[in-house]
Amino acid sequence: MDNPFITAIARELAALVSQDEATVESLLTTPPDETMGDYAFPCFGLARAHKKNPAEAARELAAKIQPGEWIAGASANGPYVNLSVRREAFIAWALTEAHRRKGEFGHSDLGKGQTVVVEFSSPNIAKHLGIHHVRTTMIGNALDRIYRALGYRVVGINFLGDWGTQFGLMISAYKRWGGPETLQGDAVANLNALYVRFNEEAKKDPSLRDEGRAWFKRLEDGEPEAVAFWERFRQVSLAAFEEVYRVLGVRFDEISGESKYDKLMPGAIRRLEQLGLAKLDQGALIVDLSADKMPPVLLRKSDGATLYDTRDIAAAEDRWNRYHFARMIYVVGGDQKLHFRQIFKVLEMMGYPWAKDCVHVDFGMVRMKGAEGAGKMSTRRGEVIMLKDVLREAIERARQAIEAKNPDLADKERIAAAVGIGAVVFNDLKRQRIKDVDFDWDAILSFEGETGPYVQYAHARLCSILRKHGKPPAERVNFALLAEPEEFALAKAMAGLEPTIRRAAEACEPAMVSQYLLDLCTRFSSYYHKHKVVGDDPDLTAARVLLVDGIRQTIANGLELLGIVAPEEM
Repeated sequence: MDNPFITAIARELAALVSQDEATVESLLTTPPDETMGDYAFPCFGLARAHKKNPAEAARELAAKIQPGEWIAGASANGPYVNLSVRREAFIAWALTEAHRRKGEFGHSDLGKGQTVVVEFSSPNIAKHLGIHHVRTTMIGNALDRIYRALGYRVVGINFLGDWGTQFGLMISAYKRWGGPETLQGDAVANLNALYVRFNEEAKKDPSLRDEGRAWFKRLEDGEPEAVAFWERFRQVSLAAFEEVYRVLGVRFDEISGESKYDKLMPGAIRRLEQLGLAKLDQGALIVDLSADKMPPVLLRKSDGATLYDTRDIAAAEDRWNRYHFARMIYVVGGDQKLHFRQIFKVLEMMGYPWAKDCVHVDFGMVRMKGAEGAGKMSTRRGEVIMLKDVLREAIERARQAIEAKNPDLADKERIAAAVGIGAVVFNDLKRQRIKDVDFDWDAILSFEGETGPYVQYAHARLCSILRKHGKPPAERVNFALLAEPEEFALAKAMAGLEPTIRRAAEACEPAMVSQYLLDLCTRFSSYYHKHKVVGDDPDLTAARVLLVDGIRQTIANGLELLGIVAPEEM
């Protein structure tokens, strides 16, 4: 979605400062005070080139800019040139674009022809998704949607932890104490209970671990009985995961796991050996990273077992070979920072130019407030608060809030699900991802403040205004009637969706979209308290209804990027 006003400003300035339009456009920013202008151009580089004071360079440049079809005027403010656009024309463009493009308003084709791979969620099989999984799952889901909105082909991958000695131990536990009934009902909880029991029993009888390792060896060798057990454990786990993903509205293009790369690891190790990067150290095969002040990468233990470092290297090679990605994003917690620095360094040492396009998107933890006394939320499996229980509780609490506020609302169950899930997701995405997330029921489900229900309620209120109007918004209106300063500010805020999506993609930061939505909703709330939308003047009503519909569409599109439903009633 090209902004013709930015294009016009860049073209005008480029001719005056002898720079290309793309460079000028990349330098444009927004003045700190809206009364100063709509866009600002810094003159530091221009001043250096002409050996002048930046403020003097700004004054001289501003004097050369003439008003035109798109630009209303320019003025110098210190080292910046502030530019104002034609307000009526800008409002007309923004509202017409939103009305015309609807669900694609704010989208662009920036990434056309390029692929982005996003690895996210990635739970271990035979364990429930816990509340801690909400971060990787929803940050990854938002990045998947954000990149798609920019025209990229996105491959969302759920990379399961489905291989390793623990699965041999689990097979041994199942053979000893399990049976067909284990895989009925809550099969994942039953399997986890068997695994816990196995580890307790192994403390008394260490030979059990040898038995478990033997089962994993049989699994690695492809013995049918071992493979059949493992496949069944994987199937029941995936079914349990899918129940939660369906509630969250999360989908994947590929579900694979560490098991996929068991047969590819020898090739990766062979390439490292041929390059002289792998060496033996006390019987183990490693890549020495001491020159980069990092611990070595352990490729193969002295007993011949490989580790997930090796699998990650093999997986990265495989994904490049299949997708030739522009960017490969790993949405994994901050405790794995060193691991990914090591892996990316090894890929670089292997001579892969695409190693620089691998990105670790880290994030903070979820801190549960009052978890011990949180009612249904405190349902545990060991020390894990299950995500499905949190979501169930969120929906129930949202239903109670809606019942109290709007008891006659139709389809309360569907809306309660949208609001409850939206509250949990927005709470996860409203702050910079590297920060810890505080989980407090009262705070996240509030209809006021920086919450999902606040944004959803703004959307529902906009829909209510449109229903009151009683007919579809007219595209051809008298834009000159939208002369209030807040109306221009709202149009500018709407136009900010596309650059916000670009910045969020570049920084892998969904919180930029969340904060954008909060700002837009706050601006609309302030405007609505001052100005009547549906009134006695049919022409003014038509113009303001189109503005309201544009804001509604913008909020809906922003919520979609975060994986949150935009209800029409609440």
